[in-house]
Amino acid sequence: MTVVKFSLGTFSNDGGERFAAMCIGDRVLPLHALHGQALRCGAAWREKASVLDLLQDWDRNLVVLHALRGSIPVEHEAQIPMSRLRVHAPVDLPRQLLCTGANYRKHVVDLTLDMGVGPEGLEGPALRKWAEDMMDERAVHGEPYAFPKLPSAVTGAFDPIQLPATTRKPDWELELAVIIGRRARNVRREDALDYVAGYAIVNDVSARDLIARTDYKMLGTDWLRSKSAPSFMPFGPVLVPACFVPDPQNLRITLKLNGQIMQDESTADMLFDVARQIEYLSAHVELWPGDLIATGSPAGNGTHYDRFLQDGDVLDSEIEGLGRQRNVCVRS
Repeated sequence: MTVVKFSLGTFSNDGGERFAAMCIGDRVLPLHALHGQALRCGAAWREKASVLDLLQDWDRNLVVLHALRGSIPVEHEAQIPMSRLRVHAPVDLPRQLLCTGANYRKHVVDLTLDMGVGPEGLEGPALRKWAEDMMDERAVHGEPYAFPKLPSAVTGAFDPIQLPATTRKPDWELELAVIIGRRARNVRREDALDYVAGYAIVNDVSARDLIARTDYKMLGTDWLRSKSAPSFMPFGPVLVPACFVPDPQNLRITLKLNGQIMQDESTADMLFDVARQIEYLSAHVELWPGDLIATGSPAGNGTHYDRFLQDGDVLDSEIEGLGRQRNVCVRS
């Protein structure tokens, strides 16, 4: 049986009302224009349902979406080229955003060397070996490190990234996003991927100089001011259902700054895979349908190059099979 692929997104036209759509390649088919066909395929959602609405009963709605996709002709009168539309975050908006930090082996090893953090007297190859051994030990016996980010930081895949005056070191962090499709609490690792509705691209933009609290060091990290400024999470362009992503641990992640490759890595370099992250998070909080987990960023952030985002910079980001983002940086 041939599986015909599709994705889901949220769009608007000429400043009009936002609408959910099925995407087939670069063709956008508004769900409200397909509602009659959807009803014949067994849909129970309202005519102007959002992607978040569909995720509330994802297992049932995915079956209907597959049937709907099979009934759509090659040319459909309702189709619109994506290039003609404003592209919003595919889930508009997630209720909860959770991020996993320090989750790529090479990234953390590079940061250890860049910052000279380690036992006194170690440097060069010896410091790298120490960092690699530490990461291997953490992968086997440690736990993920996670923190929340505010939904007000979410923006579209092609929207500008606003660089606020509060930071001198805004940094990029391209990441694989996981979108939850079932309520999840105390999920076992071996069952965890059954709770994933789909995958997407996010960029966890960070004010690198605002993460550590220097005024009162005992407070440690400050994720609110460093992570949640408006536009600090480009999300999309689409949500690709998990059934079309055979292995989330084998996807290439690439980010270019003004045409120069800065990040180029595989999700295979994660210390804690997607399933382990869901297991860990659901042990401590309840995950809801439509929630987004940003699974960590690979090596090649601005901190490594000592080059941070500036007014006029252009970020081109891609994750294999999930589409592309392009964001222009604007000093606000």
